[in-house]
Amino acid sequence: MKIKTQQISFSLLKERKINLFIKRIDLIHEYVSGNKWYKLKYNFIEAEKRGYKSILTFGGAFSNHILATANLAKEKGFNSIGIIRGERHLPLNPTLALAVNQGMKIHYVSRNDYRLKHTVDFLEKLKSYFGDFYLMPEGGSNNLAVKGAAEILDLDDTQDYVCCAVGTGGTMAGIINSSDKNQKVLGLPVIKGSESLEADVLNWATKSNYRFIDNYSFGGYAKVNDDLIEFINNFYKTQEIPLDVVYTGKMMFGIIDLVAKDYFREGSSILAIHTGGIQGNKGMNNKFGLHLPVI
Repeated sequence: MKIKTQQISFSLLKERKINLFIKRIDLIHEYVSGNKWYKLKYNFIEAEKRGYKSILTFGGAFSNHILATANLAKEKGFNSIGIIRGERHLPLNPTLALAVNQGMKIHYVSRNDYRLKHTVDFLEKLKSYFGDFYLMPEGGSNNLAVKGAAEILDLDDTQDYVCCAVGTGGTMAGIINSSDKNQKVLGLPVIKGSESLEADVLNWATKSNYRFIDNYSFGGYAKVNDDLIEFINNFYKTQEIPLDVVYTGKMMFGIIDLVAKDYFREGSSILAIHTGGIQGNKGMNNKFGLHLPVI
């Protein structure tokens, strides 16, 4: 699968003699976009091989993973169940409305119960309620997801640095595993406090050519401010590439800020991975009255 890669044009990049490219894996599929396509790929193959008829997974109300799972499940003939953190609100936001339209059963649990999603007792309760299912972890990150994410890079991706937003760590681990030993993989977490995240990546990664840069979470998952919103809208206006406010917007903001701070040596080339998630901008626009780019 040949993926479009575009060069980013900013005066700052020219001044610093930095070449910045963005790999548009967000264009693979309208809803199973970006890293979700790769992370779900081998999980669905495994579910089919083991004879499961239903896929159950977890996520928040605006989760890209929930929507991607619902769409891929419908395409491949599975039932899908989404365990959603928080209370039910009507009308459904755009993400959940699309998931339900794809046939996903939505089940809400309290934030306290949601924290139990890894426990045997909680999973057994879900099985007694929904019947047997293939369990897809929150964000889709497991060994099979890492295997899929390792296919994001190809032989043409020879840049000095590879950058990605990090949520659960599976995508970053896969990129590390398929990167060249002379490349540096930079992960920009979108959550506040990434100690456990780093432990997960360490467990999955087969190389040590990576680093986490923690300065661009903007206060935590799905947290935003005016600077980030302005950056995303300006990026779309000047580059004609939409970024989402939860993942790729923070990543790209961080990369440009690091360039301004001379983090990258002169003459460096950088590849940013566009992991998709643009659909989430619709919900953020509706909830907070923003004007982020949508598809």
